[in-house]
Amino acid sequence: MKIIETALQVLNDEIDGINLLKKFFDSNFEDAVKTIFDSNGKVVVSGVGKSGHVGRKISATLSSTGTPSFFIHPTEASHGDMGMIEKNDVILAISWSGETTELGDIVRFAHENKNKLIGLSSNKNSHLAKSSDIALNLPNAKEACPNGLAPTTSTTMQLIVGDALAISLLNIRDFDKDNFRSLHPGGSLGAILAKVSDIMHIDDEIPVLNKGSKMSEAIIKISEKGFGCIGIILEEKLIGIITDGDLRRHMGPEMLNKNVEEIMTKNPISIPKELLVSEALELINKQGVQGLFITNNEKKPLGFVHFHDLIKVIKN
Repeated sequence: MKIIETALQVLNDEIDGINLLKKFFDSNFEDAVKTIFDSNGKVVVSGVGKSGHVGRKISATLSSTGTPSFFIHPTEASHGDMGMIEKNDVILAISWSGETTELGDIVRFAHENKNKLIGLSSNKNSHLAKSSDIALNLPNAKEACPNGLAPTTSTTMQLIVGDALAISLLNIRDFDKDNFRSLHPGGSLGAILAKVSDIMHIDDEIPVLNKGSKMSEAIIKISEKGFGCIGIILEEKLIGIITDGDLRRHMGPEMLNKNVEEIMTKNPISIPKELLVSEALELINKQGVQGLFITNNEKKPLGFVHFHDLIKVIKN
């Protein structure tokens, strides 16, 4: 058995199928996207067998990117589940051959209730294609299965079309990171999309000291807060920062009697509260600092994040 050679052949066969899709995305695809966008309803995806499995994934991707969707199995649809379909919903029926008999009832339902029907198949002369308001006709491609039977290349092509639909709709809706975060609050995606405002230290935990304070007090504050730095404020505005590095550079018997503004680094980096945790961590790595102050437009400190806070969120 030539396992690696077989794997590479599968890869090449599926790439060939994917390349055929370059001519697939035409005005029909554009009409499908616009129809879904203009419907103000959900996308009801249906299919049998491997096309059904692909349909479940397409439905999940649509829902997670701003287009409400659910999957309905054609058999269950014929036994009452079509009651979940509302008049503004668009039905996306998937069948490689376009002749899947189980889809018959849901196709008839679409016509009787005037639901827009988008058919995704590889046969423009099939019953599904001819019955659809918009027929998305996939190019015929060689299955990676040597017997030409197991859906392999065909399901990959279907997945790509589903992704293209979802991302096209995402762009039209201006579905941004904030929208994405609201639908993915858990797991690693939720962590990556968390904002610094969700984890920042606030109120008395913010390491700040007024201009005019003595360095002896600053050292106590730095040790007390445990962040390795302290912000210097004037009339509630952040004007400087003193870090462990500043202390080492100015170490000497006269340092304790100096005012903080003599030691501080002016105009420290600060970030808005809307910044993502992942972006804040990237900034910390780039600037080589231990933490960041969160300020408003007037440079008033709203909070502080240490790089340990950011790492903890990402790891969890």
